[in-house]
Amino acid sequence: MPSATPLSPAEFASLRTGVEAGDAAAVEATLAALDAGTVRVAEKIDGAWVVNAWVKTAILAYFRLRTMETMEVGPFEFHDKIPLKKGLAAAGVRVVPPGTVRYGSFVEAGAIIMPGYVNIGAWVGSGTMVDTWATVGSCAQIGRNVHLSGGVGIGGVLEPAGARPVIVEDGAFIGSRCVIVEGVVVEEEAVLGANVVLTSSTPILDVTGPEEVRYVGRVPARSVVVPGVRNKTFPSGEYGLPCALIIGTRKASTDKKVSLEAALRDHNVSV
Repeated sequence: MPSATPLSPAEFASLRTGVEAGDAAAVEATLAALDAGTVRVAEKIDGAWVVNAWVKTAILAYFRLRTMETMEVGPFEFHDKIPLKKGLAAAGVRVVPPGTVRYGSFVEAGAIIMPGYVNIGAWVGSGTMVDTWATVGSCAQIGRNVHLSGGVGIGGVLEPAGARPVIVEDGAFIGSRCVIVEGVVVEEEAVLGANVVLTSSTPILDVTGPEEVRYVGRVPARSVVVPGVRNKTFPSGEYGLPCALIIGTRKASTDKKVSLEAALRDHNVSV
């Protein structure tokens, strides 16, 4: 199944104008476009991620338009404002019970959602695995051929409308129980070992050279990252504060699968 065709510039501008004017029909149409994958909360343009703030404005307005309702799915009962995504078989998406994908998110053909959760506004690419109890928060952008291991927490963001969501680019591997929040970008084919926690202020330190190189809010492409602790002196004593350590890179000499396994083995990274 090919990727959804984006709206034309004229259609895009028309929807945006309607949403910004508070038109309920434009809000509904924007959510339908999100669900179909023809509009995204954030997209990469000329190598930089750009946030479509008006799309998040539409999501917030959609919550105000909707009323609570009871939904029954087999033996399960839900009580919520937002319906579940439909047409999964036609879309070529596998969702394993009790995995949940909310309306207004988009999942490309070939993605697999184990008993995890994909929230409204999110985008999940083909070949990606959302493993058991992993959560993809509102508006998060998860690329193609990504693995979100068991218990991974990808944070969501709706307000402020212009805030960048969490972005995990193509081919990344996110180890068990990692937490990524506050608009952090994990670039292509990066590997995060188990329990790495990344916020917008977490120091991400490349310690592979003679002097550390510091990043914040961004994991460079193909980096291999593990949890770390950095000592800091306070009036009452010295304490360890969490950080993330870049301890190497994935090798270009092997294919992606072998490269991933080699990165974990060579650097003794748990996943």
